[in-house]
Amino acid sequence: MPLASTIRPIRSGRSSRTRRSGRVVGAALAALFAVALTACAPDPVAEQYLSGDDKGYISADGAVVEIAPEDRGEPIVFGGVTEDGEEFSSADIAGDVTVVNFWYAGCAPCRVEAKDLESVWQANEDEDVSFVGVNIYDQADTAKAFAETYGVTYPSLIDVDSGEAKLAFASDAPLQGTPSTLVLDKQGRVAARIVGPLDGPSILSTLVKDALAESA
Repeated sequence: MPLASTIRPIRSGRSSRTRRSGRVVGAALAALFAVALTACAPDPVAEQYLSGDDKGYISADGAVVEIAPEDRGEPIVFGGVTEDGEEFSSADIAGDVTVVNFWYAGCAPCRVEAKDLESVWQANEDEDVSFVGVNIYDQADTAKAFAETYGVTYPSLIDVDSGEAKLAFASDAPLQGTPSTLVLDKQGRVAARIVGPLDGPSILSTLVKDALAESA
C-alpha cells in the first residue's frame, strides 16, 4: 500500500485550507521518502542477471547478426589509449581477425561474460586473431582493476573522454547496448555483431573461426 494512503484524515477542527496544506506536505514527504528508498536500493537488474535471472535486463538481448562479405561496409579505422597508457591503432593489427568488445566495469552482464571473452581469446591467441576492449565509461584505474579481478589479459581502450573508438564504429556498427561484441574480418570490416552478453563462448568462437577461414 502506498505510504501516502496510510495517512488518516485530520479531525482536529482546523480549517479546510490547513487540512489541505497538511495533506500536500504529507504527500511531498512521502514522495521524498520513496525517492530516498529508491536511491538506497540495490540494482535489481544487476542482481537478477548475476543470479541467472535476466528478465529485468532490457538494454540488449544477445542477438547475433552475421554480415555476408559482399554486404560489409568499409574497414574500420580506430585507435586510442589503453588502460596501461599505451597508444593503440588498428593499423597495429592489420590482417588479423579482431574481436572488439564494448564494456564498462559497472555493467553486470559485462562481468558475467568476461570469462567467456577471455576463454575465446586464449583459444585463439596463437592464430591471426586480436582482442580489444573499448571501455566506454571508466577511467584507466577502474579498467585495470576489472581486468585483474576477472582475469582479462587483452587490452582495452579508455574511451570515456574522447569517444574516439565508439565514433569510429558509429556508421557501420552503432552501439545499441552494452555489452556489445563485434567480429572484424581480416580487412577490418564488421563481419558479425552480438548485441548483448555472450551466451557462453561457443557462438563467438564459431564467428572467429568463420572469419579466419575466409580469404583475405
